[in-house]
Amino acid sequence: MDLIKAMRVIVAVADQGSLAGAARALDLAPAVVTRLVADLEEHLGTRLMHRTTRRLTLTEAGEQYLGRARQILADIAEAESLAFEATGEPRGHLRVLLPPALAVHQLAKHLPRFHKQYPQVTVELHSPGPVETLDEAFDLTLFTARGPLEGDFIARRLASTEVILCASPEYLDRRGRPSHPSDLATHDTMLPAGSMQRAITFHAGLAAGQGRGEGEAESVTVTPSRPVLTTSHTDTMYAAALHGLGIAGLPSFLAEDALLEHALERVLPAWRLFSLTLWVALPSRKHLPARTRVFLDFLLTIFGGAERDPWLAAAGCETQPYCAQAAAAAAAIAAAAGPTPSQRSEKPVVVSGPAIGSISATSGLSST
Repeated sequence: MDLIKAMRVIVAVADQGSLAGAARALDLAPAVVTRLVADLEEHLGTRLMHRTTRRLTLTEAGEQYLGRARQILADIAEAESLAFEATGEPRGHLRVLLPPALAVHQLAKHLPRFHKQYPQVTVELHSPGPVETLDEAFDLTLFTARGPLEGDFIARRLASTEVILCASPEYLDRRGRPSHPSDLATHDTMLPAGSMQRAITFHAGLAAGQGRGEGEAESVTVTPSRPVLTTSHTDTMYAAALHGLGIAGLPSFLAEDALLEHALERVLPAWRLFSLTLWVALPSRKHLPARTRVFLDFLLTIFGGAERDPWLAAAGCETQPYCAQAAAAAAAIAAAAGPTPSQRSEKPVVVSGPAIGSISATSGLSST
């Protein structure tokens, strides 16, 4: 029995949640995966998994073995990387976890450039759904966060991404272009699942906490009318906006290409919702393989590594600066329309911005 291969199989089974998934991930026949798991269990003299027709779970011994197997495989990969680095060319296999929208709308279009620079590095992308923090099963984890990071890992800021309102020009030509958040009451809107009754706070011009002293930027809280669509799938909302269903809130990294092509138009560009910080994180390791290091540098190159939204800048529709005249005009419009139900029942909620700078929960990577 190839013990290292068997270890890779047991790790893949745990990551994929099934024998069939592990077979696909490793490009092996399902019968080979099943045999290797059985051979490993016979070699160890203990059962590593509970298998039923519907699910697969690790036994207590399996959980313990999985943790040590991961470390052994990581040590092997590190040893190989040190040997490969003697040739002067990064190579090897890189596993990256990231949200689906980021993979589809940003990273995929930059990968040909990376492959041209580093042809000996293969990249394996995993995008099963939302990503909120580091997953130690991967070399790098990309995720967005609105607040401070917590955990024992190293992270580097890649960029800020602002959540903006967008709609197709055809929809806006038909229904009109809102000039104040209160105008949204007469428009078809799309919201993330679970947020239908949630009040939304808009800030005029600058982000909260970045006012200019006197006449500091106005904040307005509104409760959207019943949306025409709610979904937890961001790309579905994006596609519906492209086809003219209504106004959607989308992260700028997703909307960038559509804004550049004028397939979508930014709505209420003088008003800010909130921003997220895009992070890249990796486990605390003494040695950073060359393939990981060059991919990290590549990400910083394409996204900038600064506390700024590169996608709105590229599309030419960054949030317009706050000015007293615009605030006065907006206040007059709001006064004429009367208070919204949310304004009558509660005070505006000011949402704090994302963490500033990079974080190193242990040591190592940091940003100035």
